[in-house]
Amino acid sequence: MRRLPVYLLIDTSGSMSGEPIEAAKNGVQVLVSTLRQDPYALETAFLSVITFDSTAKQVSPLTELATFQPPNLVATGTTALGDALKLLAQKIGSEVITTTAEVKGDWKPLIFIMTDGEPTDDWKKGVDALQKVKTGIIVACAAGPSANTSILKQITNIVVQLDTTDSATIKAFFKWVSASISTGSQKVDSGQKEIVGLDDLPPPPPEVNVVM
Repeated sequence: MRRLPVYLLIDTSGSMSGEPIEAAKNGVQVLVSTLRQDPYALETAFLSVITFDSTAKQVSPLTELATFQPPNLVATGTTALGDALKLLAQKIGSEVITTTAEVKGDWKPLIFIMTDGEPTDDWKKGVDALQKVKTGIIVACAAGPSANTSILKQITNIVVQLDTTDSATIKAFFKWVSASISTGSQKVDSGQKEIVGLDDLPPPPPEVNVVM
């Protein structure tokens, strides 16, 4: 079975404390419970969570949906997004099975990044590391008015923005992510095709604005 790896990179810096971090925690739980009701996702989607504050940590290694445990997220420290991208590149290198002449490897990983600020480390080094590994679609979410969309635009061409970081808005984002993963699972299962752009994803809800 070819897996569809999904990596969630979640900002857990101090500015996320309070409602935003609780909303992100609930968002991951909603995402997992929604995807478990989708037979395609249950069969193909594998989920990992990487958090970043003063450092980046993989709090959930790549795990099948059926046994995935949503991590406890705690907000503290600064915003080491560059570290998170470097760690993501390492984990894709070690966890995702590449296709060879003998074996069909995993599908290219889907990556969703959510941050409410701007990086406090050398994010360009992280981007360089990420460009050396094969990824599928990367969606970056600028949560709230303080997030720097111009930096996110240099990481990926798919950037969305949330006007606020309240629980309803963040929940809407995670619901859209789960719908996007479902779509990805169905695409690879039925047509053996991968998601390549925003047009392949379900339309975002009103709370999620696409940054052009």
